[in-house]
Amino acid sequence: MITEHALLPVLPGREEDFEAAFREARPLIASAPGFQELSLSRSIESRNTYLLLVRWNALEDHTEGFRQSESYAVWRTLLHHFYSPFPVVEHFETIKL
Repeated sequence: MITEHALLPVLPGREEDFEAAFREARPLIASAPGFQELSLSRSIESRNTYLLLVRWNALEDHTEGFRQSESYAVWRTLLHHFYSPFPVVEHFETIKL
């Protein structure tokens, strides 16, 4: 399992619009092959910063499957104009302890 991590710096004053757009965009990613679950959290200290965590079966489900899909093109149109600067996305794999 892979966890995608992104801190989303939303333009100040656009938080409500972003959240509405995210609600619209969520089904696009949720229907992607390999998608497991998603959480979106809002920072208490920096109210325009959000933490996006997405769990995928495999890295390629995100990087090749979703990101190269028509659904991602719609996702990008709905959400990417809210970010400044554009977020860094990283992927993490679970360590079995």
